[in-house]
Amino acid sequence: MAASQHPADPEADVLPGTDPAAVKRHRTLFRAIRRRRNPPLRRTDITVTDEAAVRRAVKAASLGNAMEWFDFGIYSYLAVTIGHVFFPSGNDTAQLISSFATFAVSFLVRPLGGMVFGPMGDKIGRKKVLALTMILMAVGTFAIGLIPSYAAIGFWAPVLLIFFRLVQGFSTGGEYGGASTFIAEYAPDKRRGYFGSFLEFGTLAGYVGAAGLVTILTTTLDSGAMEAWGWRIPFLVAGPLGLVGLYLRLRLDETPAFQKLEDQTYHSATEAASAVETSAKGDLAKIFRQYWPTLILCVALVGAYNVTDYMLLSYMPTYLTDELGYDDTHGLLILIATMVVLMLVINRIGVLSDRYGRKPLLMAGMVGFLVLSIPAFLLIKQGALVAVSAGMLMLGLSLVCLLGTMSATLPALFPTPVRYGSLSVGYNLSASLFGGTAPLVITALISVTGTDMMPAYYAMAAAVVGIIAVACMKETAQQPLSGSPPSVESKEEAAELVAAQATAPKF
Repeated sequence: MAASQHPADPEADVLPGTDPAAVKRHRTLFRAIRRRRNPPLRRTDITVTDEAAVRRAVKAASLGNAMEWFDFGIYSYLAVTIGHVFFPSGNDTAQLISSFATFAVSFLVRPLGGMVFGPMGDKIGRKKVLALTMILMAVGTFAIGLIPSYAAIGFWAPVLLIFFRLVQGFSTGGEYGGASTFIAEYAPDKRRGYFGSFLEFGTLAGYVGAAGLVTILTTTLDSGAMEAWGWRIPFLVAGPLGLVGLYLRLRLDETPAFQKLEDQTYHSATEAASAVETSAKGDLAKIFRQYWPTLILCVALVGAYNVTDYMLLSYMPTYLTDELGYDDTHGLLILIATMVVLMLVINRIGVLSDRYGRKPLLMAGMVGFLVLSIPAFLLIKQGALVAVSAGMLMLGLSLVCLLGTMSATLPALFPTPVRYGSLSVGYNLSASLFGGTAPLVITALISVTGTDMMPAYYAMAAAVVGIIAVACMKETAQQPLSGSPPSVESKEEAAELVAAQATAPKF
């Protein structure tokens, strides 16, 4: 995968199925063939990153991610209120499940969004697609804030809510894959973990912003005012935020890796022509046909990560309120404090993943959820502020090992020509099946089994899958992205890399 990796016998992989005996007899010939197929690394092949451009790219991608999770966060934190506003009055649990079902329904179209926006991002560029997803997300969220209540228009209220949740979900299908690809392709190889961690810093910032705004509203408004109009404010705020994010994204240049992908140095005229003629259906068929083992690995990693992520950051306030009788405001304040701690350490996790590798950090997070979930929920169930905070922090520190590492890990799984599409498909299939359904499944399981320890068991099951996936993946820290030349921070580093290459890299 890396540009610096070579087999023990370099000539042995010149042609698939080559007779090893023939290679031994004609080493000079096969060495010449291999050198022609993989020309020596030149200084012009290496991307020297611009620190200012990298930071602009990180800022634009992270703000979009923050907005996405602000949107999803406010829906999660207002789940009880939204259930009262948009669904018939009656059983509170039925209203809550209806609300979470509407939360989950947006995830049903996320794979569709990934299948549309992902191949589009590989064909026309990352920047254009990310601008489009930003517009759709802002429109969908802003529109939810304008929908009349069930009491006003009856059946059409939940119908409109579901429609605009579908718009949100469709746009989100192209968001994470594109944003993580954008940062990964801009960042230098040795600092991809650090810069990638800012994407999930944006996730936490979006959640903190959503939780903070909802907390302010619930403390200053009574339940009547909250259900009448107060819940609309966070959704309406998304409109201006979307315009800011769109402005930042439109000011960016395309990623260096995508620009070089379009360069004739990396593509022959025939390949370029066939790429233009390829349909989206053909692109998807190629992804599923050629990269299905990596897609399965991606789905497993994202599934484990998303279950724990949504369980802690989306579902936990509802759990504290409905299962433990906590006041809405107190539950959100504890979650906000936990997320602020995670924001303080997440970039250090990214640095550690650059230094020690992605696998050790990911494994630490998965093992943390496997071992600490039951003790953490036993502490949370005690109800005392210190115990609840300690339990949340135990879960949070396990999660931050995944948050700070995953956005650099996932883009490196796939080669540059299909990275956006493959990652969008794999990520959103997994998020649809396991992420967005987590609050709904946990609520339903608690209702069926009668045990409020179900979130712990669910997180542990996800962690087992995650441990297996991490064990199966290759280490990608400090290595060039598959299908792209090395990316460094200075001309001196590029010169050193060329001088150190005795044999050619294989792009």
